[in-house]
Amino acid sequence: VFLASHANGAIGSVVVSTLEGSRPLLVELQALTSLATFGPPRRIATGVDFSRLLLVAAVLTRRAGVNLSNQDIITNVVGGLKVNEPAADLGIALAIASSFKDLQVLPGLVAIGEIGLSGELRNVPNLERRIAEAARLGFKLCLVPKTSPKLLAVTNGVEVIKAGTVAEALHFGLVRPSRKADAVA
Repeated sequence: VFLASHANGAIGSVVVSTLEGSRPLLVELQALTSLATFGPPRRIATGVDFSRLLLVAAVLTRRAGVNLSNQDIITNVVGGLKVNEPAADLGIALAIASSFKDLQVLPGLVAIGEIGLSGELRNVPNLERRIAEAARLGFKLCLVPKTSPKLLAVTNGVEVIKAGTVAEALHFGLVRPSRKADAVA
């Protein structure tokens, strides 16, 4: 329902897995960055916890070399949902970096993971259930923390990509210019 019109491969857009009670729910998260022209940069979070947005933006700037100090950042969860759990951190980071660098997130990717202040990715509860839901909805890739226990490279038909830091996650999760032709083909 919340992914019916998901623009796969749109810059600044990523699918994240959140829990609604104990049930995994996949939602689209969008971000837009633009040069702040009047006054200090603004941070706008619609459907995303504002404190999480500030944390992710600071970590991207300090630990991943994505200088957002002069950028307005606007985030939105499609469908009017509210995503308040830390498992959406990785998706927020990918969406912001995608917009800032003008690069797509890998098509068919679901991002799941909490980001710590030193830039490390942290495991989240019910990861296997989240991946199973992504598989059920036809997704082929999940980007997860390297610390995730006992996950195989392919789980429920989904390729699991593990990253230890937010910088690694950006490397694995964004379509770099040399990979753009491969992603289109």
